Amino acid sequence: MVKKILLILLFAPGCSKRQDAQKEILFSLREMSDLATVEYTVTKIIKANDNKTWFKIGERKILMSCEAHIKAGVDMSSITKKDFTINDKDITLQLPPPKVISLSIPAETIKVEFQDISLFRDPFKTAERDQLAAQAETQIRNSIDSLGILQQAKINTSLFVNNLLVRLGYQNITISYTGNQQSKNVNEKK
Repeated sequence: MVKKILLILLFAPGCSKRQDAQKEILFSLREMSDLATVEYTVTKIIKANDNKTWFKIGERKILMSCEAHIKAGVDMSSITKKDFTINDKDITLQLPPPKVISLSIPAETIKVEFQDISLFRDPFKTAERDQLAAQAETQIRNSIDSLGILQQAKINTSLFVNNLLVRLGYQNITISYTGNQQSKNVNEKK
């Protein structure tokens, strides 16, 4: 009985320190909320014409450009205690998958570069130009995977979190992402 009590007293402070460390890390990571680790500026060219209508005489063409600002990162507020394990100076952390945090096309970046309007045709209206800009935004959203933005956000987030955990005193850090079977051991001892 005395041996059991001594064992409990010996290991209880370690458990308390581990729980305090977990709470500290959890609080630090969750406080970051939407952690944007990459920002891209994408220029999109928008080309349109409506020459295929049979009842209109003449051509009407427009060429517009716009800039989209895309921020991507990880929602750190969704991390829970189940997402990491601590063993002395080793830590394993599972982060949520990267996502697009914001995509904006400021109105001042939407420019008409060229218009060709025949004599019998009306110029493109503001509503039509807005509809073309909305189509451009949809096309940009659909091309995010091919641009590699989310992959770069994953790399940058891993580096950022790794550096944070190194500053907190951890030496062997393994970071993985949900929905991905690959794990990345960022700071492996050799």
